[in-house]
Amino acid sequence: MQNRRKTEEKVFSYLEKYRMVQPGDKLILGVSGGADSVCLLFLSLEYRRRMDFEMAVVHVNHGLRGEEAGEDARYVEALCREKGICCYPVQGDVAGLAASERCSVEDAGRRLRYRAFYQAMEELGGTKIAVAHNAGDRAETMLLHLFRGSGLRGLCGMEPVRGRIIRPLLCLEREEIEAYLQERGISWRTDRTNREDEYTRNRIRHHILPMAEQKVNPGVIGHMCRTADILAEAEDYLQVQTGEAREQCVRGNTVDAAAFEGLHPVLRKRVLLGILEELSPTGKDIAAVHVDSVLSLFEEQGNRSICLPFGIRFWRRYGEVRFGAAREQETERRLPRPVFSEIFLKGGEEVPGKRYTKWFDYDKIKKPPVLRFRQKGDYLTISDGAGGIHRKSLKDYMITEKIPRELRDSIPVLAEDSHVLWLAGYRISEYYKVDRNTIRVLQVQLKEDCGGSGTEEKDGGEHQGTFIGGRG
Repeated sequence: MQNRRKTEEKVFSYLEKYRMVQPGDKLILGVSGGADSVCLLFLSLEYRRRMDFEMAVVHVNHGLRGEEAGEDARYVEALCREKGICCYPVQGDVAGLAASERCSVEDAGRRLRYRAFYQAMEELGGTKIAVAHNAGDRAETMLLHLFRGSGLRGLCGMEPVRGRIIRPLLCLEREEIEAYLQERGISWRTDRTNREDEYTRNRIRHHILPMAEQKVNPGVIGHMCRTADILAEAEDYLQVQTGEAREQCVRGNTVDAAAFEGLHPVLRKRVLLGILEELSPTGKDIAAVHVDSVLSLFEEQGNRSICLPFGIRFWRRYGEVRFGAAREQETERRLPRPVFSEIFLKGGEEVPGKRYTKWFDYDKIKKPPVLRFRQKGDYLTISDGAGGIHRKSLKDYMITEKIPRELRDSIPVLAEDSHVLWLAGYRISEYYKVDRNTIRVLQVQLKEDCGGSGTEEKDGGEHQGTFIGGRG
């Protein structure tokens, strides 16, 4: 009885320390039938004697263990009937989910469970989701993240409270949980797959942590959890600092390079990590190598861009670095499909004045022209007003013409090496213009590539950088 009371007070103090439950809450408890979740259920019933809140149980059958899983479900349903608690059973297909979402069976099981928890919370009017992870689970997660290469956040392991999810049993080790149930004469179900070494987490549980306990330091799980608490406090502080740092240097989808470079290196990486996680479809699968790639845009001068997984792109323009996901960039850097035609002049033909159809003196072109975006060293030939022509860098021309900086890298350029024949939508080089001595003409039309339909973009229309792939 004394150990039972000690365990209850330990958990109740933990609940109150992190303000996990408030009067009037309705807890959605994930109960599999195993020792941890059954302990969570009975401790919640005891804590309800102290505080007025409601409870409901969700049980998820993963569809992996046949009749054994069915017995687990019946056990949980009977337990809920006995205690007068609403039971919300969910039948799933983890194997099918793993195949459709291209993830491991273990990850698919986790996704299925949390989807069921949130669905039950919505349908039953729940306010919090309580799951039964214990101190050992937290230590396993810390090691799992460490072995895979994690930052500070991952080394914190599982958090006592994350959003609307609470973990009241993180203060207990597995031996304490089983001792509590045994003292009260409460049975539980055992999942045979927990004894297998097929999953990485099980290998850590069965081999690495026991060896550390025996050969390195007794009480290793408790020590690791205390370290996790310290790291979590540091992470909370850095989150605040990161938010303030981001406000200083990020506006919309643009990072001010000078302000960013004034940050501490730790904050620079955290700001970029936050941006990358927001741009990725799952918020995960972002590694240090991706952050380092983006950092290189700030460390090296010049206008450059980098492409990352999930269609994420960062590009530097002078003192700014902009970022976006694939669908945002499609309207910014697409090339039209050029159509080249050779024309022999017979006299009397007028040079077309259409904005996206141009004529060039074919015999002055020595190499096949290429349609691309601007590059360093590009230049135009410009009339000097006295019958002569001179070179002008494309960059200087864009500045003179007050072409907005954010559009300069998205305007198609037709060029012979670095010599620009045509800055699409603006002007052509004087050198390539058709004159009275021209015999052969190269006609170039820019057509919007609508999935191969060949629909022509109307001349005179405003493209605003919405060009689609192709190369002449």
